[in-house]
Amino acid sequence: MEFFKKRTNFRFMPLRGRWYAISAALVLASVLLIAFRGLNLGIDFTGGVVLELSFPQEVDLDRVRGALASAGHEDATVQSFGTAREVLVRLLPKEGEDTAAVGQDVLEAVQSYDPAVQLRRTEVVGAQIGAELAEQGALAALFAFLMILAYVAIRFQWKLAIGSIIAALHDPILVLGFFAATQITFDLATLAAILAVVGYSLNDTVVVFDRIRERFLMTRKGTPTEIIDLAINDTLSRTLMTS
Repeated sequence: MEFFKKRTNFRFMPLRGRWYAISAALVLASVLLIAFRGLNLGIDFTGGVVLELSFPQEVDLDRVRGALASAGHEDATVQSFGTAREVLVRLLPKEGEDTAAVGQDVLEAVQSYDPAVQLRRTEVVGAQIGAELAEQGALAALFAFLMILAYVAIRFQWKLAIGSIIAALHDPILVLGFFAATQITFDLATLAAILAVVGYSLNDTVVVFDRIRERFLMTRKGTPTEIIDLAINDTLSRTLMTS
């Protein structure tokens, strides 16, 4: 199956300087966002109580926060998700606190704002379990990158290997920057998705670089940039369909 019916001949390499600059700016912005804004870690990593509430009509988040503050939960995080009628309430764990009782207390406090509110889901994770999951998740990501480095070092010459490693790091950094910018909850499912992004990115890089290596062996004429353009065009249909 081919995305393009005719052979393409796009010139990618002459524009590489411009895209290097754009990519470098996005990576730098992502790193700064992660460093200064941070990730909105989910309950999987922090522990605590999460309640998913459904209201019959659009919610005034400030009034919900006020109701929780009156009940002694000033540190509660309240945010909309899905629709304007769906609300997520998250409270960080406190030492010696009964998390089940906290969940019921939060529900009663919100009912003082709207008695028709419905509790859709309650999730409780201990602080120690959250810390262990965060540590194990970080180790899993580190192990995955180390295996990628080992594979790439064996598979390619050092020039292509460096490009593969940079590409493998580029995509997850941008994804993490997006999560830091939007403050979407970062949990175990998100970590698994990022590892999947790394896998797909590396797979595409390996396919393209294999074709570049073949083109260098087959093509006796032409500059390196022209040969790389030929290889990218050879794999363009596959790249667009799988990416």
